[in-house]
Amino acid sequence: MKSHPVQPNPMLKYVSLVTLTLQNAILGLSMRYARTRPGDMFLSSSAVLMSEFTKLITCLAIVWKEEGSFNRAVSAVHNTVIRQPVDTLKVCVPSLLYIIQNNLLYVSASHLDAATYQVTYQLKILTTAMFAVTMMRRKLLSTQWISLVTLVCGVILVQLANTDPPKIAPGGHEQNRVIGFSAALCACLISGFAGIYFEKILKGSDISVWMRNVQLSSLSLPLGLCACFLSDYETVMTKGLFFGYDGFIWYLVVLQAGGGLLVAMVVKYADNILKGFATSLAIIVSCIASIYIFDFNLTFQFSIGAGLVIMSIFLYSYVPPNPNQQSKV
Repeated sequence: MKSHPVQPNPMLKYVSLVTLTLQNAILGLSMRYARTRPGDMFLSSSAVLMSEFTKLITCLAIVWKEEGSFNRAVSAVHNTVIRQPVDTLKVCVPSLLYIIQNNLLYVSASHLDAATYQVTYQLKILTTAMFAVTMMRRKLLSTQWISLVTLVCGVILVQLANTDPPKIAPGGHEQNRVIGFSAALCACLISGFAGIYFEKILKGSDISVWMRNVQLSSLSLPLGLCACFLSDYETVMTKGLFFGYDGFIWYLVVLQAGGGLLVAMVVKYADNILKGFATSLAIIVSCIASIYIFDFNLTFQFSIGAGLVIMSIFLYSYVPPNPNQQSKV
């Protein structure tokens, strides 16, 4: 007699859907607002650094809870991070890449409206697939190749939907769509490579995801501090690391740090179709919110492009039934 697997609580799926949708949509909208509002402009390199610090503290707290006591948590971190220097150094690559990626996303959010940013950043599906094929020797289904072509066509339509000349944001800086798209494209390339590299590291060891994040953030902090001084040395020395900070920027820091960790906790309840729904809903939410918050002009061409991107997301995650397995039932 075969035992039937325990079905997950349907409510958890809906909670996962709402969580993934809000995380995807609110982060993009918040980054755009923070980079275009009037007033002193905060340092994006500082925000990235503080997000990594927040992530480190959060992951250490989770490791403490998993280990059951403070001393055991300290011992576990010491054995994993300090006593395995070669393993820790492997994480240097994604640590550096994620610092660069997050800074690029702020550049992109500074120059692209939230809706365009949200759609364009879905190119990470293409770059992740590209690195999965080259680094992990994975084979893509014909429907997935079609979806990647559809994705590229959709992003091209979205980018060409607005050919207005550069304009000045309320914050005072000039917005240039070419710079914004270039930054988003580079971030997508980095995201694809770092994601597959990190996946290979996770599969090659029995270290928990939270402990890996402790390693990542521990290495990201010095790298992020270097990025601050390399890109904003004069401002940091004259006005301080937290120049331009207020309650909203601290909220953004926590959102960027906690959002990804929250997704990591709920993603096990979300299948590919659910994640596709969440990403698609996030694009729709970003478009609607941008109309009312940022006076975004939703054109027919943009709608067609966004529709193609949404369709490509579902097509990429769709796995046709195996006829051999069906015949055995």
